[in-house]
Parts: sequence; C-alpha cells; structure tokens
Amino acid sequence: MKGRGLSAYALLVYLFLYAPIGLIVLISFNAGRQASSFTGFSLQWYRTAFGNRLMVEALGNSLSIALTSACMAAVMGTMTALALQRVTGWRRVLYDGLIYVALMVPGIVIGIATLIAIATVRDAVNPLLQAVWLDAPRFDLGWGSIVAAHTLFNMALVVVIVRARLAGMDASLMEAAADLNATPWGTFRQVTLPLIAPAILAGFLLAFTFSFDDYVVASFVNGREVTLPLYVFASIRRGVTPEINAIATVVLAVTVALLVLAQLVLRRAQRPRLRAQVPGPGG
Repeated sequence: MKGRGLSAYALLVYLFLYAPIGLIVLISFNAGRQASSFTGFSLQWYRTAFGNRLMVEALGNSLSIALTSACMAAVMGTMTALALQRVTGWRRVLYDGLIYVALMVPGIVIGIATLIAIATVRDAVNPLLQAVWLDAPRFDLGWGSIVAAHTLFNMALVVVIVRARLAGMDASLMEAAADLNATPWGTFRQVTLPLIAPAILAGFLLAFTFSFDDYVVASFVNGREVTLPLYVFASIRRGVTPEINAIATVVLAVTVALLVLAQLVLRRAQRPRLRAQVPGPGG
C-alpha cells in the first residue's frame, strides 16, 4: 500500500512538471488561435513562425552564440581539466571549489558580474582606442559579451565532465606511451584525446544547450542583440499566441535531442570502463 502511494505521488509530480509542456506542444499544432479549443491539426503556426524575419534573426543569433560559446567552453574547459590533474594539495582544493562555485552561482549573479566587468573594461579601453585611431571600433555590449558570459559558466560544466572521464582512465596507458618514447604531445594526441573525446563532446552538447536556452544572463549583457529566448519573452508580453507555442516546441525538441545525445555519448564512453572492471572467466 505504501509503495502504491509513493508511485501515485511520483505520478502527480511528473504530471505537474510535464503536463503544461505537453499542452504547449499540443496547442502548437492547433489550427485555431484559441488554446481552449482544438479545432484541428495544422502546421500553419510553424510556417508563420519561420516566416517571421525577426524570429529567424533571433534564432540565427542564438545558434551562432551557442555554437561559438560551446566550442570555446569545450576547448578551455578541457585544457583546464587536464591542467588540474597535475595540481595537488591545497591548490587542488581551492581550484575545485572555484569550479563548483561557478556552477552553483545563480545566473543573475553571473549576468550582473559580467555586465560590470564589461562596462569597466569598456570605459577603460574605448578612450585608448579613440586616442590611437579615431575610427577604431568601440568595445561594447553585444554578440561578443553574450559569448563571453556563456563561455564563463559553460566552461565549468565541461571541466567537471572531462575530469570525471580523466579520473576513470588507466594511468598505465600514459606511462606505457612514455616508456615507448612518445612525446607529451604524441601521448595526448594518440592516447589521452581519444579516451576523453566522448566527454568533450558531451560537454560541448550540454554547453550548447545551456547557451541556446539562456535568458537570464543574456538579458544583462545583450546590448542590442536579440536571442531567441529574449525574443520569445518580449513577444509573450503581448499575449501567448500559437506562433510562440510553435517556437517553444522547436526549442524544446532541440534541447531534448541534444540532452539525449549527450547522455548517449557519456554512456557509450562508460561501457569500455565497465567491461574492463568485469572479471573474466578465470578471474
């Protein structure tokens, strides 16, 4: 009886979380404009959404920002994870704490901190640029500031994922490569990188997803750039339309697909490790 009660409670929790999302997906295919009545199945709102020039531009901005920040986070996060493997003692504890704090800090704090940092640098750099070159481009909020902010909090995520993969690696493989006179670069390229590649890919996919979906941080540092979450939030102030539901459904589908792909990559990376831990018939 107790087990049935817990199952019913879990079912209610899942319904509370996912029923509204399912309703949005359903309404996005409604032929009519009213959410209260489903008048028929139609894709007209998807055609309307992707025929909206402003929406398409916002989508392009989100994709370019997410791709750039995810690439930078993957590269910088992997380099940081490899470097931290050689750090020991109190320095290791300090750096570990800083990495996890970056993950736990609320997005609004990251947005405010990035805004203040960029504004400070802008006020110091722009006068110098104008003094050297009158037609020099001005350093200001915009596409670059969003990429920088997203790279900041996504890099910590990549570090955690790659370090978890490094912790499960067999150190004897690197030692064997060194015994065979492999250079440090050769050892990294032929041994370390293939082993951590799935973790890097998973970190890249998660970083892309978080950047693509971000609203809080981007709202502080966007300048005049409009990303898709910013466009959707501005649009719903005039009321939720089936067009917005269609956009939300597309974003949901992309996010779920990337998260599932990242999970599959991580599971595939863990299979060789699990097989190596299983004793053979003679063990």
